[in-house]
Amino acid sequence: MNTVEQHFAGKEPEVRKIYDALLRASRSLGPFEEEPKKTSIHLARKSAFAGVATRKDAVILTIKAAGDIQDPRVINHQHTSANRWHLDIRLREAKDVDAQLKRWLKEAYELAG
Repeated sequence: MNTVEQHFAGKEPEVRKIYDALLRASRSLGPFEEEPKKTSIHLARKSAFAGVATRKDAVILTIKAAGDIQDPRVINHQHTSANRWHLDIRLREAKDVDAQLKRWLKEAYELAG
């Protein structure tokens, strides 16, 4: 069985700080579940609104979006259906969970509810 803690083994301490900042931001939106998978941790309401993939010194955050977001922070854009996108953002520090990212998380949270 996969656990949240397994995703932080062998990673820089900042990776856990980033994840904790993402949890704090997400908890301010309302209830959700942490669903650890083999390669990522899903943050889910009725469906996942975000996916967290840990790297040695960063987090790749995948958020659900109603449309593409053209922003230098978005490193990958995947058009998954007519009105859905999955967008990847590389987070290197906990402070990267800023006001802009919190807005994107809020939009993703609302789409998943």
